[in-house]
Amino acid sequence: MTDDRTHVEWREWGPAPFEEARAADRPVLLALTATWCDSCHEMDAETYAEPRIAANVNDGFVPVRVDVDRHPRVRERYNMGGFPSTVFCTPSGKVITGATYLAPEGMRQVLNSVRDVWTDRGEDAGRIPRALAGNPTPAGPVDDRIESHLAGQLDEKWDPRFAGWGTDAKFPLPRTIEFALKRAREQAVETLGVIGESLYDAEEGGFYRYAEGRDWTDPHTEKVLDANAALVRAFANGYLYTGDESLLDPAFGTQEFLIDRLWNGAAFGGSVAPAGDETDAEGDVPDGESSFGPRRDLTAYAGGNALAADALLTLASYTDDETAREYAARVLEALEASHVAEDGTVAHVDSGEPKLLLEDHARVVAAFTRGRQVLGPDALAAERGPLAVARAVADRAIDALQEPDGAFRDGPEEGVGLLDEPLRPLDGGVEMAEALLDLAAVCDAVGTDGSDGDASSTPADYTDAAHAGIAAFAGAWDRIGIQVAGYGSVAARLTRPDLVVAVGESAGSDLHRAALRVADHEAAVVPDAPDVDDGFAVASRGDERREATTPDELLDAVAALTSGE
Repeated sequence: MTDDRTHVEWREWGPAPFEEARAADRPVLLALTATWCDSCHEMDAETYAEPRIAANVNDGFVPVRVDVDRHPRVRERYNMGGFPSTVFCTPSGKVITGATYLAPEGMRQVLNSVRDVWTDRGEDAGRIPRALAGNPTPAGPVDDRIESHLAGQLDEKWDPRFAGWGTDAKFPLPRTIEFALKRAREQAVETLGVIGESLYDAEEGGFYRYAEGRDWTDPHTEKVLDANAALVRAFANGYLYTGDESLLDPAFGTQEFLIDRLWNGAAFGGSVAPAGDETDAEGDVPDGESSFGPRRDLTAYAGGNALAADALLTLASYTDDETAREYAARVLEALEASHVAEDGTVAHVDSGEPKLLLEDHARVVAAFTRGRQVLGPDALAAERGPLAVARAVADRAIDALQEPDGAFRDGPEEGVGLLDEPLRPLDGGVEMAEALLDLAAVCDAVGTDGSDGDASSTPADYTDAAHAGIAAFAGAWDRIGIQVAGYGSVAARLTRPDLVVAVGESAGSDLHRAALRVADHEAAVVPDAPDVDDGFAVASRGDERREATTPDELLDAVAALTSGE
């Protein structure tokens, strides 16, 4: 496809361009871009639109344009440290060299250099990145050293002057905030406050992606669904622990932004580019937009929508907000209908390709498990109930993506380029392990009650799979950094029993609402629990159990179970 804006004859990602490159004896130029990426559009306008550069690319290379949101496994294998990523590789997909943004003069130099290297060395010029070498993960025992190490990292990496962790560009790190809420609450709350002041758009709603400055200045003003959803959940959990209602303002403002700007009629789109960009993902001015309206990607990605449903259900749990509850249920129904196959395989985009991605499966398991906790077993209009979907997706992921050593692959070891090389992402494995522990706790409380569907796996199977996923990296526990602090949360849950509150009443009852407000965002809550009498709630932690018939009694029961922490 010839791009009128760049004059480059771009191919779409797939087998065809690699076969073409092999037949023509040319290297492949991969341009990794995103709808929300300003620098990507600048490179189109300044570099690829230069006629001599475009002609050089068309004559000497096979150029492939890759949307990194649509192809996350390509992103993870070829990302050069930011976007755009400009990657030169062999017809087999091995990397020759790469960079991020290249201005015209830099691009001319790299094109000439790569052409010379290819002429001299051919396929031998390429390499497989070290992360894809297939080496075993550093397995080890899961014990309390992991949580202690990452709790210590909170203090070691804390920025006492500007809040947040680290002294370079500031990313919001919502999962780190949630880890800190139980271990360094003042740091977590202070960071939420700074994010609310610096990255939250008080006029339009929504959170910016990150800030260039250590002091949270110079924010990158694109707004992506994943980051916004994760921050809604972090702010809601901040409110759970503190009761500070000011933390709800950004959460509700972002909920409005998601509905107003990213709702596509069935689910949430992926991103909004910085204000001032005037075209959508296809280069057209969207209907109803002013000439200065930002680009939007209204594609419904499975993982981002699952995370949004999880976040809105969390918000609804603590506030009884009907809008959050309604849109979360609509997203779950859309995911069940359009993304989740009968066998539990999740499609990244509306029953299309790619499929069976670790991050999508982890987030779908988490979202539907949360749906069972907040909405109950029968609240969705979908064909399958929330727990049945969660179990099917979890079973599929364990069967297809978990390796014998316990680590989870990011997807199937198949495809062109480097997609057939194994990648075992720590952060994706943590998300899956956390989701499996939540699922195990809920399934254990539900028991064999048929109303929640059937599955081949038991709660113990899910716990074992989570343990194996965490143990696969535990040999390097002292090298895991604050960006993956969630690893410490899951490891801690594996060393002591979860708090579970089973409620004999339906979702929405006073006892159920009180259970959802227990001050532990990792607790599992199960309404319509088949083994609990109507009018009762049973709080348990391992072999310890406490019964309650009123919200106040329930709070006392939970306090008694957690007083030893």
